[in-house]
Amino acid sequence: MLKGILCCMSANFLFGLGYYFAILLRPLSGESMFGYRIFVLAPFILLAIILFKQAGKFSELLQKIRQNPPLVLLIALLAFIQGFQLWLFLWAPNNGQAIEVSIGYLLLPIVAVALGKMVFKERFTTLKWLAISFAALGVCSNIWLTGTFSWATLAAGVGYPIYITLRRYFQINNLATFFVELLFIMPFAAYFAMQTNVTEMVAQNPFLFYFLALFGIVNGAAFILYIASSNMLPVNVLGMLGYVEPLVMLFISFAIGEVLEAKSYLLMICLAFAIGLLTLDSFRRK
Repeated sequence: MLKGILCCMSANFLFGLGYYFAILLRPLSGESMFGYRIFVLAPFILLAIILFKQAGKFSELLQKIRQNPPLVLLIALLAFIQGFQLWLFLWAPNNGQAIEVSIGYLLLPIVAVALGKMVFKERFTTLKWLAISFAALGVCSNIWLTGTFSWATLAAGVGYPIYITLRRYFQINNLATFFVELLFIMPFAAYFAMQTNVTEMVAQNPFLFYFLALFGIVNGAAFILYIASSNMLPVNVLGMLGYVEPLVMLFISFAIGEVLEAKSYLLMICLAFAIGLLTLDSFRRK
C-alpha cells in the first residue's frame, strides 16, 4: 500500500510539473506539442515494458482481443480519451484555460471516488458521501453563478477517471495496452507534428529539442509510476492522491499570470473541503 501511495504521489507531481512544458515549448502550438509529445513519450514507455519484463502483456492483450474482438473498439476509445487529454493538457496553458483545466483535475479525484463506488462497489464511508456532496455543491454553485460550466473543466475532470475505470474493468490496465493506445494515436500525432516549421520554431526557441527530450523523460516516468500505482491501489485511494497534480498545476497557472475569477471561489472552497474529507477518510482507514 505504501509503495503504491509513493508511486502515485510521485507520478502526480511529475504530471503537474509537466504543465509548465507548455510554456517552455513555445512557440509550438498546442497541436504541435501534442504531436511531438506522443513521439517522445512512446520510446520511454516501450523501454519500460522491456526493462520491467512486461512484453508478455502484449500476448495477453492479443489473446483477449481474439476472445472478444470488440475489445479493439474499446482500445480505440481509450486511445481517443488519452489523446484528447494529452492535447488538452498542453493546449490549455497557452490559451487562457490553465486554471479551468487545473480545476478539472481538482474535480478528478471526486469523480474517481464516485466511479469506484458505482462500478467496483468500493466501500463508501460517511466522509466520502460528504466529499461527493461538497463537490456537487461546488459544481452546481459555479453553474448558477457563471451561467455555464467550463468544457475544459468538465473534460479534465471526467476523462481520466473514465479511462482508468474502463481499463480496470476490462482487466487491460498495463503499459502494453497504453503503448498500443499510443500506436492508435501516432497517425494523428504525425499529422500535427508535420504541420510545424521546425527551422522557424528552433530559431525562436534554440532549446526546443532539449525541452522536448526532457519532457519525454518526465512524462515517461510519470506514466510508468501512475500505471504501476493504479494496479496497487483501489480506485478511490488512487483518485484521492490525485490532488497533488492539480495543486502543482494551479501553482503553475498562477505563475504564468492567470487569475482565478471571484465567481469560482465557492467552487474552489467546496473542492478543498471535498479533498480534505477524502484525505481525512484515508487516514482514518489506516
